[in-house]
Amino acid sequence: QRWRQHVRNHTVVIGYGTKGRTAIDAMLGDDVPPSEIVVVDTDHAVLDSAASKGLVTVHGSATKSDVLRLAGAQNASAIIVAANRDDTAVLVTLTAREIAPKAKIVAAIRESENTHLLRQSGADSVVVSSETAGRLLGIATKTPSVVEMMEDLLTPEAGFAIAERSVERDEIGGSPRHLADIVLGVVRDGRLIRVGSPEVDSIEENDRLLYIRRVAN
Repeated sequence: QRWRQHVRNHTVVIGYGTKGRTAIDAMLGDDVPPSEIVVVDTDHAVLDSAASKGLVTVHGSATKSDVLRLAGAQNASAIIVAANRDDTAVLVTLTAREIAPKAKIVAAIRESENTHLLRQSGADSVVVSSETAGRLLGIATKTPSVVEMMEDLLTPEAGFAIAERSVERDEIGGSPRHLADIVLGVVRDGRLIRVGSPEVDSIEENDRLLYIRRVAN
């Protein structure tokens, strides 16, 4: 297809189940064009659903390198692995890392005991879906307002959202705690450092700030 000749720095999403759809909804909520998202799945029906939203689709198993190449993974800026099984996620991550050594790979798994396998396979970030949901359920029994706020932060449509931005020139040398934005952390040399650490008492030029921003209704 013609798009494969031109697409660069796009996002490949492996799996269009609940996790994959939610990830894509978050990206669309952050104004990522649908044409810059490629969905890979083995189910024709869910791919038809994805295509109806303007997303690019590729049918096949992402454990196969030729399918990932068909999705342009070798030129992607990010790859989201949202497989239904942890063992599948590991295999997909291994394959993706082999053909896309520079892409950021984010993978979701069900069990935390498999986190190290995903890391060894080449994942930059690993999200443990079942345990994260379990923690929120536990918190909700005592402090439901905390869960409500977390939902608000994770919902792109309105309220507040967690975002990342570059540093303004007049912020260099200052403390992240003294900015107008509520800064949660500083990304320095690819590593997240939480506000309060002496390492980030002074903002540097190439830092990126993780902060809470207000989303207009």
